Amino acid sequence: MKNNSRKIKVLHCVGARPNFMKIAPIMQEMSKYPNNFSQILVHTGQHYDKEMSQSFFNDLGLPSPDIYLGVGSGTHAEQTGKVMIEFEKKGIKEKPDLVIVVGDVNSTLACALVASKLSIQVAHIEAGLRSFDRTMPEEINRILTDKISDFLFTTCEDANTNLLNEGISKDKIHFVGNVMIDSILKHIELAEKSNILIQLGLRTNGDINKYALITLHRPSNVDYKETLGGILNAMNELNNEIPVIFPAHPRTIKQIKKHKLHNRINYINNYSSYKPNSIKEKISIFPPLNYIDFISLMSNAAMVLTDSGGIQEETTILGIPCLTLRPNTERPITIKQGTNKLVGNDPQTILSEAHNIIENEVSQKKAPRYWDGKAAKRIVKVLTSK
Repeated sequence: MKNNSRKIKVLHCVGARPNFMKIAPIMQEMSKYPNNFSQILVHTGQHYDKEMSQSFFNDLGLPSPDIYLGVGSGTHAEQTGKVMIEFEKKGIKEKPDLVIVVGDVNSTLACALVASKLSIQVAHIEAGLRSFDRTMPEEINRILTDKISDFLFTTCEDANTNLLNEGISKDKIHFVGNVMIDSILKHIELAEKSNILIQLGLRTNGDINKYALITLHRPSNVDYKETLGGILNAMNELNNEIPVIFPAHPRTIKQIKKHKLHNRINYINNYSSYKPNSIKEKISIFPPLNYIDFISLMSNAAMVLTDSGGIQEETTILGIPCLTLRPNTERPITIKQGTNKLVGNDPQTILSEAHNIIENEVSQKKAPRYWDGKAAKRIVKVLTSK
């Protein structure tokens, strides 16, 4: 989007931690062209923990947000509405040429809607991903954001097909690759220097002990006592075979307490106080990790169990077996070309698939096209050529 009279003024919008990993490579690439772009980073505050957010910004080399909306939590309608009200004020004041939104959180849709109504062009990073499950709030956010975006940057050719099938003009679709992979490839060397494995007693005398890593946050897994309890039981059983490390999302901790399931876990505030073989009948749950330490844990795990979308992609590029505790995924390429497998949330199925990984070597596959650390370069090239 050429602007011969002045720089292209860009508002980058983030609302949750996964957004940080996606926006960082784009901002860093744009910063190489100071005569072409002026950038403003907007943090809606949809998910906000000062200490965690700051550690992610530091790890990713992101500047502190120029604008913080502070919307906080609430129902989907409350959160989306609050972001729209506050972001509209900034859109009117700043008068940007382009608003960039990433992923599929409520902030993504809210900022895209406001920009569209203010006649500001919208670029959606990670466009076209579909789970085809409209009970997922994220699926609604994806579909609606794509409908009103001017630039749709896709991570895979499946996404291109989805958009074309929905009647999106081919001229708006740009297959550029995956900015999440840009971030992880940039930081993998730094992650190798992390001491988190030593802190946890998982690296001894240079050797890494076999362990599993789990993340869990989706309502379908943590909002219902029977489901969450069943997953915790499965993890406790797996923990009798190999240590299970569980850096817990604050929402998950809240639900464990709400459902009175805390007797099934061992909560540890300090990572260095963990002993892998001390309490084998209960998994150990930890506070969330910073980005670099998490990459280190993920890249050395025997397997990762998750309901996160981004982690399905990261494990694929790292070659780590991934069991996704969901019935569907908006990232089927991680199954077709990656290391991912859908297992749902039935405890016995989870355990069976986990045992299969422990007992058998998982075959490595080729990385998907354009998952090469250069997605941000392609995005910026498109924006400077249109």
